Order: sequence, then structure tokens, then C-alpha cells
Amino acid sequence: MDDFQYNCLLETFRKISRQAGLFFMDTASDTQPDSELLRKAAAVLKTTFGYESFRPLQKNVISNILEGRDTLAVMPTGGGKSLCYQIPALIYGGLTVVISPLIALMQDQVSQLKELGIKAAFLNSSQDYDEYVKTCSRIKKGELSLLYVAPERFSSEKMQELLHSSSKEINCITIDEAHCISEWGHDFRPDYLEIAKIRKQFPKAVCLALTATATARVRQDIVRLLELDNPEILISSFNRKNIYLEVRRKINALEQTVTYIREHEGQSGIIYCFSRKQVEDLCEKLNASGITASCYHGGMSDAQRTASQEDFIRDKVNVMVATVAFGMGINKPDVRYVIHYDMPRSIEQYYQEIGRAGRDGLPSSALLLFSQGDVHKIRWFMEENSSSEGSEELLKTMIRFAESRTCRRKILMEYFGESYIPEEENKCCCDICTEGPGEEKNVTEPAWKFLSCILRTGERFGTGYITDVLTGSKNQRIYENGHNRISTYGIGRELSRNDWNELASCLIERGYVFRSSEYQVLYVTEEGRAALKNRDEIFLPVHFSGEKKIPKNKFILIKKPSSEFKTDDEESLLIEQELRKWRKKVAEELNVPPYVIFGDRTLFSIAENKPKKEAELLNCYGIGKSKTEKFGWNILRIVKNSLKNSSAN
Repeated sequence: MDDFQYNCLLETFRKISRQAGLFFMDTASDTQPDSELLRKAAAVLKTTFGYESFRPLQKNVISNILEGRDTLAVMPTGGGKSLCYQIPALIYGGLTVVISPLIALMQDQVSQLKELGIKAAFLNSSQDYDEYVKTCSRIKKGELSLLYVAPERFSSEKMQELLHSSSKEINCITIDEAHCISEWGHDFRPDYLEIAKIRKQFPKAVCLALTATATARVRQDIVRLLELDNPEILISSFNRKNIYLEVRRKINALEQTVTYIREHEGQSGIIYCFSRKQVEDLCEKLNASGITASCYHGGMSDAQRTASQEDFIRDKVNVMVATVAFGMGINKPDVRYVIHYDMPRSIEQYYQEIGRAGRDGLPSSALLLFSQGDVHKIRWFMEENSSSEGSEELLKTMIRFAESRTCRRKILMEYFGESYIPEEENKCCCDICTEGPGEEKNVTEPAWKFLSCILRTGERFGTGYITDVLTGSKNQRIYENGHNRISTYGIGRELSRNDWNELASCLIERGYVFRSSEYQVLYVTEEGRAALKNRDEIFLPVHFSGEKKIPKNKFILIKKPSSEFKTDDEESLLIEQELRKWRKKVAEELNVPPYVIFGDRTLFSIAENKPKKEAELLNCYGIGKSKTEKFGWNILRIVKNSLKNSSAN
């Protein structure tokens, strides 16, 4: 088959896929010869941003935008989505408008672009009147390459008039966090629905929709509601290889959290809680424990939230305790861990939030503390807020993930329609792969008690109620039902409530017990009844409180990876330490977060390569022409002095 036949077949397949409501990712396009525009894009990538090569899908998306083709790109957090519109903006010469949902993202992106010498600005409520007027003037004069606005401002008449008055043509309209347009997305925003209507005023502008999480239903909504014209839908892998996934039974949440943070001493982390009250309470207790933490939730004033966020991104505090209100648009690349103090309401929410760890590609981790109590809280909240059936289905998938005894990454990938085969070099991708599903142990006696209690209470209740009966709870409901007088009442006091929940999960997974989807009622299956009748021994991979899990392979990679620079080279370590001090000082002088100057990966690259002149500096990760001109002399001086001090010692 020649190239012409291949392209004809490819386009036919795309048309059939679109007609059928399916989406097609052209994985072969990376192997095609680069066009002149793509060669320009690669040059900008290196000279301006300091990167040697594109990440997965970046080249595909950039090629589409430069050719004027509408595109929906689903790329993971930290996958380099911003470069997909920033590079074309520098090649076009016109104006690229970026619709972004959060002020923090705009400020962060613009700060980094300015450090690279790129003309970018934002318009939002954080600006004073003089700044606003100055930015409007720059738009009219055509002085900007990139303009960031919120969807609410983009839909205003004043904003539309301003864009029409610009001396530069609008070349591209980018919609970041595009899942916000779908009611099936976890961050639905009504203002996104106005974008398609306004976009028609700029018919020559190509449209790029970006999101990190979108199921097939959400992708269909994005294409339909944005009225994308013959778009190509590109879906990157959802696999964040650098994030270690872990779920633990919530026993003493505060103690578990403090211990985990201590294991990541000096590193940045985010803790997500269900309620505002819990956020404030946990933050207070962490600070009392000597952990520098700040909090963030919707009940705080704008000024309080801004101050808290600034403290976190500028490394004044190590830990941010927050509700779901925090995180979308936060560009801090060196968050090393995310803890879910309470279970998220959906896989999409979970994936979006853990994606805030390890944006720089360095090893990071995600811990979920899970209990049935969290499930009850979420269901109560959904009932109070008249949530749809879709919310219940999303919650059920999250519960299945948390209770699974198989590879968590595999479950996560399959949820987003992607198959996953564990790689040899990434065997410790989650706690199940590291430790195994648990040692098979004889739990015959407690299992019989649990199965008997379900039957004796009439198969009308959930795990919590059965556990209450077994542990002899004084719950009034038990007395009203007369279940304080049945033989299984109080016969399970040897196990804690968490242990009974653990056993229940294993019994359900092994098929001894069935849990209904509607009210979570437990039923004993035929297999469970046979085990009771025949007095069969039952072995399950339970992990009771106080038992220490033993890894199934003691030679696996380190379970909780660290972002610290790993090397035996004392010279490199000294360079990295001195660069870190210098970065902090410069960031304070310029009033920007340290990572805006250079990310950790760049510091490690400099320390490893030990450049002695500017040409060598340009070969380091993340250093382009602009930053070489701005900081090159200082960096080379630090490297030279560090090497001298190291040799003197």
C-alpha cells in the first residue's frame, strides 16, 4: 500500500468512526515525515522551552492546530497540554485566546511565559483597574501572543468587543478543562455552554479543546456542545507511570496521614477532604504536630484562598489540606504525593486529583484512605442535593476500585477504555502489585459468623448493620428489629468494625456474598450457603488491623519513591543544593514560585551535566535561549564554584 492509498483508507476510517460516534487516535502519525511547520515547532520547542523532543500526542495536536483543524485532545495532567497551543501561538503571529476556569492557572501560565520572553497576559478579577486597562490596550495594539480569560469573561459583550478591536487576528481559541462543558464531567460549568456561540464570531480561528479526563460520553458532549468542525479526537494514554497507587483501610486517619507525611519529609503534598470543617480541623492538627500546612476551601474569602495557595506554590508550607475546590489549574510540578483523606465521588475525580502529583515526571505517590463511612457520607450528600442516577453509578465504580484485590492501575486504565499490561520495569505500580492481594489465611470462623448473621437478619441490611449486630452495638434500630436477641448478636467482638468491613469486602469479591447495587443490601449466595451447610473452611486474603503486610517480592523497586536527586556523585549533589538555594532567592526577588525559574528536573540535569559554558547549558533539560541569556552566567558560576569547593574538600 502506498502513501496515497494509506491516507485515503485512514480518512475513510475516520469518517466511519465519527458517523458511528466513535473516536480515532492516529498513532501512526508520529512516524510520518515532519512538515515545514512542524520543523518550526520543533525549533521553538528547543530554543524557547529547552526541550529536546515532543511528548506523546503533542506533535499530533500541534500539527492539527497549525493546519487549522479543530481538535479535542485528552492528555493526562502533566502531559504537556499547554505547549500544544503555546507553540502554535508563537508560530502564527496572531492572537491565541485561552479559556481557562481558574485564576491560579492563568497567573501561573503567564508568569512562566513571561520568564521565557513570551508576550502573554490575562484578564480576570484579581487585577486592579490600571492593570486591566493596560492589558486591554495591549490587546488592541496587537502586542500579545497569548491571552488567558475565564469562561464568564469570555462570554461578556465587553470582551467580545475588545477581541474584535484587536489589530491582531484571532488565530486560535483554546478551551482548557473542556470536560467542564459536559454535565457528565465532574466540574460542570454552565458558562462553557456559551463558547460555541461566541466562537462563530471568529470563523477563521481554529478551536482546540483540552482535558485530562473524559469518558466517551464526555468526549461526545465536548464535540457536540463546542460545535467542533470535523475534529480529530486524540487520546493519550491515561497511564501516569510515575505515580504509585495505594489504598488503605481507614483506621486512625490522622495517625495514618501524619505517618505518611513524615515518610515524605520536606516534600510538597496535597490532602483532599470531604468537608470544609474537616479541612480546617485536619489542618489545625497537622500544624500542631509540627507539619507546616495550609488550608483551602470554598467557604474562605478570595483573599484567604489566594494567600493560602501562594504559600503552597512558593514552598512556604509543604502541605495543602483542601476540598475539591483546590487544584484545577495549579501548575506546581513538584507535588510529590496526594492523600485522599476521604474517598472521591468518582474515578474521574480521583484521577484528576492524583494527577496533581508528579507533573514533572519524577516519582510520586497517591494514597486513598477508604472506609464504608465515606460511602455513607457521599450517598447522604447526593440525597440531600438530589443527585442523578449517574452520580450513583460513578460512586459504585469508585467503590469497586477501592475494594479491588487486583492491580489498581489496570482497573483505572480499563475504566477509561485503555488496556493495561504491567511492565517489567514498573512492577510496583500499586500496593497490590507490590504486596500482593494479601496472604491467604484461614478465616473460617469469622466468615461463618458473618454469613450466618446476614441470614438471621433476613438479608435486608448492609455491611454496617451486620457489623453492628456482630459487635453487639446498642443501636436503637437493632433493638427495634429484635436483633439483639438473635444468636449472632455480639459474637464478633474479637474483630473491629474495620476488620469486619475488610472481611465483608473479601467475601463479596470471592462470591460468598452478593451486594445489591441499589441499597447495598447483602445476600448470601449459593456458594456461601453451601460453605455454611457443609462447614467448609474459608481462606481469604484479608488484612486485619495491626497485621503487617509482607511484600511478595523483597527485590522490587522502592515502594514510596522520593523526588530527591539520586546519585553517588558528591559534586552533583553539591551543585543541586546550591542551585536550589539560588533558585529560591531569585524566585523571592522576582515574586514568582521557585518552579517558574526552573523545575527540579532542570536542576538535576544541570547538576548531572556540570556545564562549563553556555553551549553546554543549552543541552540541559528545560533550558532554552531566553533562560540562558537571563540566568546562564549565574548558573555557570554556581557550577564552577561548587566544583572548586568540592575538590578543595
